[in-house]
Amino acid sequence: MIATLLSEAWQAMLSNRLRTFLTALGITIGVAAVVLMVSIGQGTQQKVIGSINSMGANLLIVNSASSRSGGVRSGMGGIPTLTLGDVAAIRELPPTLYASPISTGFVQLVYGPNNWNSYALGVNAEYLELRDWEIEQGRGLSESDINSATRVAVLGQKVVDNLFGDEDPIGQVVRVKNLPFTVIGVLSKKGQSMDGRDQDDSIIVPITTAQRQLLGGPFRSSVSMIMVKAENAEGLNALERQISALLRQRHHIRENAENDFGVTNMTSVAETASEVTGMLSLLLGAIASISLFVGGIGIMNIMLVSVTERTREIGIRMAIGADRRTILTQFLLESIIITVTGGVIGILIGVGLAQVVGQVAAIPVSITAQPIVLAFGVSVAVGVFFGLYPARKASLLRPIEALRYQ
Repeated sequence: MIATLLSEAWQAMLSNRLRTFLTALGITIGVAAVVLMVSIGQGTQQKVIGSINSMGANLLIVNSASSRSGGVRSGMGGIPTLTLGDVAAIRELPPTLYASPISTGFVQLVYGPNNWNSYALGVNAEYLELRDWEIEQGRGLSESDINSATRVAVLGQKVVDNLFGDEDPIGQVVRVKNLPFTVIGVLSKKGQSMDGRDQDDSIIVPITTAQRQLLGGPFRSSVSMIMVKAENAEGLNALERQISALLRQRHHIRENAENDFGVTNMTSVAETASEVTGMLSLLLGAIASISLFVGGIGIMNIMLVSVTERTREIGIRMAIGADRRTILTQFLLESIIITVTGGVIGILIGVGLAQVVGQVAAIPVSITAQPIVLAFGVSVAVGVFFGLYPARKASLLRPIEALRYQ
């Protein structure tokens, strides 16, 4: 029974190929738009979360706060208020697993005929463990390197590629601001940070070396920031409160005075970013779904025209024994076939467009089963919903009146 009705529905659509094609085109565009937009939204969400997660898990970042001078207030880090002593004190707090000072700046690197400008980080021996950053070759910084302020460096992959090419960098001497540094390690690839900086374009040196010889300014005992890792996510909020209380005490801040530091909880940042990008993905999908709704209206319009054109055919079928359910099923099947065909083509086009956009426009896309199943399911629902009224109208025609229709 169903097979016969499907065959008849297919033949009816083939008799009006152009009209069927244009009707299916609306659904095709709608499904392709949903797949493309949701893929872009999910890709953006994954990129943002991945960038934050690349910092490491269970992290707190302590920055110097803004300063005020003559009514003018500088931004975060306007005055260096954090010191190595603060790092040592934070390291003694029970929930702290690792803590590392960080001093940063751009430096010029020279090796043989090659030179490269890179981002230097002065850190301690716990920094790589704190960041979950693995060593691909050689070794990382040791406590003796920190205590002795030795001129040793661990290089990111991009620095190695630009200075050494295929040559083994371990043991080679690189000049950093005209000072010789021995390469002791090469970092594994890390990708972009949350601020868009290429983390593989980095050189890591002992914090003491950076302060005394490389990046030292007027406040040589100060550090740009302190990165702290808690033992687990559950202890992160408690550790944040303990750090705030400790630094207020160490910096002799009065009870009602503002902090001269700021503490950022990276887990909270990740959760907020996930919510925002999730809403973006939902919004893009909702906007694209409007085209599916418009395509559904087109289906209803064409099916109503089809019912009107085939009124005599309906009367004849009823006269020879076809019941209302058979007539309703036939016209509903025609609507569903159009939407399913348009939906399948739309999925293929949407996936193809998402890949092209990702490669050509460098926009992050994530093609998963979720938007594909969602778009296809909605297209079928559109076919049933907008095809039901014309099909019902056809089934309710009275045979005598249908046969008299001119």
